[in-house]
Parts: sequence; C-alpha cells; structure tokens
Amino acid sequence: MTHIKKLLLAAACSTALLGSNAVTANTAGQNADLKTVATFDAQHPPGNIAITPSGRKFLSVHGFFGQKQKIMELLSDGTTKPYPNEEWAYAYNNGKGFYDVLGINVSSDGVLWMLDTSGPDHAGRLVGWDTNKEQLHKIIYLAKPTITDTSFLNDLVIDNKHGVVYIADTAQSSQAAIITVNLKTGVARRVLQNSHYTTAENIDMVIDGRTMSLGGQPARLGVNPITLDPNEDWLYFGSMSGTSVYRIATSDINNESLWAKALEDKVTRYGTKPISDGIIVDGGGNVYVTDITNGAIGVVKPTGNYEVLFKDERLSWPDGFSYGADHKIYFTVDDLHNSPALNNGKNQSHGKFKVMSFKPLVKGKVGR
Repeated sequence: MTHIKKLLLAAACSTALLGSNAVTANTAGQNADLKTVATFDAQHPPGNIAITPSGRKFLSVHGFFGQKQKIMELLSDGTTKPYPNEEWAYAYNNGKGFYDVLGINVSSDGVLWMLDTSGPDHAGRLVGWDTNKEQLHKIIYLAKPTITDTSFLNDLVIDNKHGVVYIADTAQSSQAAIITVNLKTGVARRVLQNSHYTTAENIDMVIDGRTMSLGGQPARLGVNPITLDPNEDWLYFGSMSGTSVYRIATSDINNESLWAKALEDKVTRYGTKPISDGIIVDGGGNVYVTDITNGAIGVVKPTGNYEVLFKDERLSWPDGFSYGADHKIYFTVDDLHNSPALNNGKNQSHGKFKVMSFKPLVKGKVGR
C-alpha cells in the first residue's frame, strides 16, 4: 500500500451519517458557547490535539496538506512553535523527526506520545517525549505481525491505570483492529481484527454533496474513533464508516487469557453515532462525536441516543478531541475534504484551520 494511499485512507476518517434516532438540538443559542481558540495558516493545518495536566497544548500537523512539519505546540498567545525542537518537529531524517503523525496523547506523567505511521520501508513507532524534562523518553517500534501491509496507525488513547496505549489501526477491510501496547515492556498485541466491531459498514461518506472515495470506490473505513472514560474502566471505539459506538472493559481487553471469540463477547454496543473521526467521553457517560457531514458536534447519551449539540458553519470537518486543564473540551477543525488528498489534488481549504472549545455536559479528565 503506497504512502499516499495511506494518507487517503486516513483522510476519509470521518463524515456524518445520523442514526434514525438522532435528535437535532436547538443550536442557535448554544453556539455562543462554541469558542474559536486559535486559527492557523496554510503551513500549519492541525490534525489532533493533546493537552498536558498543566495545560500545554500540542498538535499534529495533518499530512494531507503535504507539510514537512509534523508536530507543533500551541502557545497561549495563539502562535505556534515546532515541537519538540527543530530537529524532531519535521520529516524523518537520520533517526529524528517523523514519517507522518496523526494520533497524539499525553500520559498522566506528562509524556507526549506521538503515533508515527508505518510504511513499506519502515515500522510504525510510538515516540514518547517528556514535556517536563524536555527530552526523549522512549521509542517503541511497531512491526509485523503487530501491523499488517495495509495498516494505518491512526489514533491512540493512554490507559494510565494499566500502563497501556490503545491504537486504532484503520487497516483495509477486515484487517482493521485495535493494538494494545504495554508502555513499560513494549509488548504489543493485535485484537478484535476481523470483527464487525472494528470493520466498516457499507455506508457512503458524503460531504458537501460529494461522496468520499478511495481507489475509485466509495470509501469504507474501519476503527478509528477511540477514547477512555475518566476512570479508565471502559474503552470506547467505533468504525469511521459506522453507526455504532462500542465499549469494552479495560480489564477485559488486557486479559491475555481471552481468545479472540471470548474477547469479542465482552464488547457491548453503547449507542448510535454518525460516521465520525474523533470521540471523547465525559464523567457522565456522554460520548461526544465529530459529526462531519453536517458540520456539527454531537453526543451519544447513556441512553444510547444521539443528539446534535452544535451545528455551525465554522465546523468544516471537526477532527480530534482533548480535555483541557480548564475542564473544557478542545478540538481541531481541518477542512480535510478540501485537502489535495481528498479533492483531486487541489487544495481548496480556504484557511479554515482552527482549534475550538466548548463546555461538556459533565466534567471529564485532562489528557483524553
């Protein structure tokens, strides 16, 4: 699978198809609570966002726009700087830098974990950078058979309780899976592959009246949105091309004595969602979702029903979520359907890159 094809696979990471029980909220008054925190120029299209317990904000630079810079820090005045430093922030060269990063997250000890995707000539990597000491913490390599020929290491979430990272591998077709990585030992396991919980449903991704396609066929993308509850008891996830949020107890997914079928039996359906990229859950069990086709942010309630919270013209492909130290939810907007990778080689993004925020219904946990 070529690198550009992998970029296309990652790009189709969202869109919105509402379930039959979706409810559209009266957003006119609510949109005042939807704040634009920062805007970015064409050289800094954001991918995902990660926030430290102290409130520092880090962003991956989305690879669909072809920039050499891969990671940046968002400063309090709205400007950015290359992160971790000039040597590491850019494209891979002589052991430093990155091939392509989307997923980033911060552990409770302040280590920023950056998920560097694999390719035909290199393994995938988890690169941990200590944001307190400002030095490299650890690199964990992800090679075959943990990954496959069609792997796209897309997003991740950190389970501090178990010392584990959960990675959504948006591989092709039935190869889509979740990868668990022990941060202490580096041991990785590939789970829930060839499962309907991680495999795409047969539904189109339509944005602005245009159906997203890969290889000349309508895109069908497996598991990508992934998150943990504040107590780290439940892992929530779903397919991009999917209308369901699922969850599994972290004690079960880390139980290596469970064979594939037994592990699948531990997964339960939590509720209905649109086709989506990012998700995040608060302390009340509300799962927030990027509703991309409709330019909205929605929520899956504990009842299982889906509801639109915000619908706004500023929400041109909302992407990744993170909780802030101020207990607000932050997320990126990157207009991916107008990127060259998804728009026949033409960049028509119109400079709509930004970070936005809103108050959750119930407080969550910093770092998610």
